[in-house]
Amino acid sequence: MSYFIYGMKIFIVEDDQVLQLMLKKMLDRLGHTICGTAIEGSEAIRKIKETSPDLVLMDIQLKDDIDGIQVVETIKKEIDLAVIYITGNSDSKFKERANKYGFLDYLIKPISFDVLTESISKVNSQNN
Repeated sequence: MSYFIYGMKIFIVEDDQVLQLMLKKMLDRLGHTICGTAIEGSEAIRKIKETSPDLVLMDIQLKDDIDGIQVVETIKKEIDLAVIYITGNSDSKFKERANKYGFLDYLIKPISFDVLTESISKVNSQNN
């Protein structure tokens, strides 16, 4: 089974700019297009609605008062959204909250290229 699914438009919501750059490089290596980035929840809501990505890589704790789970909750009221959470917080309460709105995967930082690649392959599995 190949994990390489090329050409998706992916939006990155990550407040750590070093990690954001690392994710961009991984996604570029996989042949995907970065259609936007955000470091704050309010910014993410606006930009995701504007860009209609195929997939969003979503951090949970962001730079403003709106966390990644609230971003997903807000956007899913208007559009269907494929989400992979990438968080540094392993507290189960966050995963329980995220479950209410659905996600493809829930990854704990740090993540490797192989873990991200396998996780992104779930987008194709969901669409089959």
